Amino acid sequence: MKTNSQLSVTLHLLLHLADSASPVTSQALAGAMHTNPVVIRRMIGGLREAGLVHSSKGHNGGWSLARDLAEITLLDVYHALGSPRLLALTHRADNPDCLVEKAVNASLGDAFEAAEALLLTRFGNVSLAALRHDVHAALGHVPTLCADGNAA
Repeated sequence: MKTNSQLSVTLHLLLHLADSASPVTSQALAGAMHTNPVVIRRMIGGLREAGLVHSSKGHNGGWSLARDLAEITLLDVYHALGSPRLLALTHRADNPDCLVEKAVNASLGDAFEAAEALLLTRFGNVSLAALRHDVHAALGHVPTLCADGNAA
């Protein structure tokens, strides 16, 4: 089954930005995330369009948060990513005239809709500030992003 870690990766990126006192370059973020700067730039474009981050140019330029973490929820980030499919499971649609397939699809459809609604509600109730608090509590200190892109 194919998985999608885009939401997790994006939250990780946003929390690194939150812990930086100055704008962070795509290169530094890529180092912290163990990926290519192009991947970061692609990902962050949707966040900019959603008003979650902004960029500054020049010698001390880079990416920074555009809103306070308490104002950003997991749901905001999910929508900024284009609201990707939440569940990998789906129902069969090979024979729409089959009564068994209709019954199975109706039951699964209801369950999938309920699960997605519950998950989206939960996303709307979790702020990035709460997530950041959990990270800091687990670490016992506020992480910083080093010049080499690694967290300290």
